[in-house]
Amino acid sequence: MGKRTKNESVKVTHPEKIYWPADGYTKGELVEFYRKLFPLLRPYVEDRILTMERCPDGMKGQCFYQKEKPESLPAGTPTKRVMNASGPRKSTNYVVGGRLETQIALTNLGCIPVHVCASRAKHFPKPDWVCFDLDPQSGKFAEAANAGWLLKGLLDDLQLRSFAKTSGSRGLHVFVPILVEPTADVVLHFAGTVVAKLAEKYPKQLTVEHSIAARGNRVYLDAFRNGAVQTVVSPYSVRRKAKAPISTPLDWSEVKATLDPASFNLGNFTERMKRRDPWKEFFASRQSLRGAIERLKRV
Repeated sequence: MGKRTKNESVKVTHPEKIYWPADGYTKGELVEFYRKLFPLLRPYVEDRILTMERCPDGMKGQCFYQKEKPESLPAGTPTKRVMNASGPRKSTNYVVGGRLETQIALTNLGCIPVHVCASRAKHFPKPDWVCFDLDPQSGKFAEAANAGWLLKGLLDDLQLRSFAKTSGSRGLHVFVPILVEPTADVVLHFAGTVVAKLAEKYPKQLTVEHSIAARGNRVYLDAFRNGAVQTVVSPYSVRRKAKAPISTPLDWSEVKATLDPASFNLGNFTERMKRRDPWKEFFASRQSLRGAIERLKRV
């Protein structure tokens, strides 16, 4: 079975398949969500390298990651070939986002979340944002929210404007839009230094320990999403989690201990879309990292 979406070049197969059994959400509803939401999603996926997380049976089955462009995608799907640092393959031909047709085709392949690289393909490997992933080992969002405010304080001291969003899971993502100047290696080093300094200041609450066992119940500050081909879930990405939560841009005033990230989900997000976009000024707020890198040395 299959049907054409409003973008007639993409055929969606088995739209009736239940992806979230507990909630009854179907593959077809996921496709229609991304179609309707795409004007909000596009700025964050446009010309960006994507990594596919394919979950063809939704919550019921297994998922697998795929980096190489599938042959089944529509002809003319934008791609970016990147040389691999290691492994048996010399290079990977990544899918590049930005087209509604591409998004619908990937969703049809079982891609529930959208994983994006920090660099635009045309500027690779120079990012236009810094990303911090705050992961509470206790599973409590309240602790991620607290860590977010501590991180914001340090970024404020560095004179960097930051933006927060739910990860769509249990954590918080904090982004800093930047000018396309430094390479991914420079951004990764900067982000790593930021989280190391913060964890050193608040050792009982925060950690940068690689070992999960060594983290205890602290919030893990992950800076590795800033690697050249590392990815993070995009704003407005649906997650393969209970209740089908959405990775939702927040105003900092919404980053509270009482916030339930799953309250933004596939079933009610239309209401959220009626509100002012808290990230409306995101790309107009690009900042140079040069001054912040110097200020960080004195923190």
